[in-house]
Amino acid sequence: MGVFANLWRLARTGATFQRTGAMEEALAALDAPRSIRVAARILGWPLGPLGLKGDPALPPVVRALTALGPAYVKFGQTLSTRPDVAGPKLARELRVLQDRIAPFPDAEARATVEHELGRPVEEAFSEFGPPVAAASIAQVHPAIERETGRRVAVKILRPGVERAFRKDVEAFHFIARTIEVLAPSSRRLRPTAVTRHFEGVVTTELDLRLEASAAAEFKANTAGDAGFRVPSVLWGLSAKRMMTLEWVDGDPLGDVDLLATRDLDLPELGRFIIRSFLRHALRDGFFHADMHQGNLKVAKDGTLVALDFGIMGRIDPYTRRVYAEILLGFLMKDYRRVAEVHFEAGYVPADQDLETFAQALRSIGEPIFGQDASRISMARLLAHLFEVTERFGMETRTELILLQRTMVVVEGVSRTLDPNLNMWKAAQPVVEEWMKANIGPKAVKRDLEATFKVLSRFGPRMPEMAEKLLTKLAEDEPIRVADQGLELRRAIAVGVVAGLLGGLAGAVLVALAL
Repeated sequence: MGVFANLWRLARTGATFQRTGAMEEALAALDAPRSIRVAARILGWPLGPLGLKGDPALPPVVRALTALGPAYVKFGQTLSTRPDVAGPKLARELRVLQDRIAPFPDAEARATVEHELGRPVEEAFSEFGPPVAAASIAQVHPAIERETGRRVAVKILRPGVERAFRKDVEAFHFIARTIEVLAPSSRRLRPTAVTRHFEGVVTTELDLRLEASAAAEFKANTAGDAGFRVPSVLWGLSAKRMMTLEWVDGDPLGDVDLLATRDLDLPELGRFIIRSFLRHALRDGFFHADMHQGNLKVAKDGTLVALDFGIMGRIDPYTRRVYAEILLGFLMKDYRRVAEVHFEAGYVPADQDLETFAQALRSIGEPIFGQDASRISMARLLAHLFEVTERFGMETRTELILLQRTMVVVEGVSRTLDPNLNMWKAAQPVVEEWMKANIGPKAVKRDLEATFKVLSRFGPRMPEMAEKLLTKLAEDEPIRVADQGLELRRAIAVGVVAGLLGGLAGAVLVALAL
């Protein structure tokens, strides 16, 4: 897609918001300054006729997002979990984007199944019903597996969804590059890198074989988690554009009125959702990164059932430790330690002042504690956080994008069950439990074991590596004899130390095994 095509795509986005009446409503819900509203009205008026019409039966913002395509729907799904940011009315309207978008015809779904499995639908399923849920990327059909007679859920990608996403992502790349050129100060937010990250997430979501693999891994990780369940994958009935899971009965988490009629402790369920997410992120480094209400059910026995594993997050052990220390520091109100962790991890440039940054962190944390959660404006809090990151030159960490986004979504979901829920208090037991297990003598022992295992694997190759280094030094351009001797001594020292470490690693592993 060229420059002009991208410009047309952007112009049509604004025109669609104008034509559907979504522009004014969205800006009002997000509490945009009056000057921006006036400018949008002036610029949008002549563009309106160029916009997509959408479905007139839908509310304006929902109508605009669904008309524009799946990438825009994804953005709307995130806002649907944050009534404190988007406003209660708009968040409630956007909830239909989670799983109640207009489905595509059964005939196209059946054609996809037959193409992917290489056989008629009737040979694989004795029953294949109409869709029970439809979202931006795929829809779900209930079915009965012919071979075993068990109920299953068949997820099928929307026809043409790959091309639609590709067009949106190309436009987003264009926006990112334009922003970096026109506003150099925005480069710390790394818009191009963020867009690449988004593209990677979307690419994974559009291959249901990868989603099936993620579901299987997530199920294995959480097998021992009481009160949490992941359905099993039927690999023989899954392919690139379709995936089959066992059917799980339950009430949708988004229907709070229905859940309230059951014998459930909704505030406790809200806390359980937050704790489950943190446990998966910290303990496993692999978590569900799209935990909105449409992807969660509550089974008859109160078990929380997770669905839709197209967007999963993964963080390495070091990042988990940094994240946990930051959370615990906020919980303990140790803002200096939180500041130190940011500097140690390289999140804040080294030329910034530690004490001043700690003071800024206090201004973020203190308003959260000791207040009724319903009085905390997440929109203002996020705006303040953005100001702090800008002041101290903090760059966007692409490895934390999904983690931070999911935490915002999970808190929003939990607060629909308990408007007074305080995320920090709910998180504290999990963070403290993880810190006890990962900071201390046991953690040091475990880290040393892992280090020695790595060294032991390289032990047999140490002589070869030392020989290659010495050969390379000998073949280099002539250098001063003194320097050559120094380099030779260094190379020999490296080889000796490497050999000793390899042998020591082997000895330690044997001792540990005994």
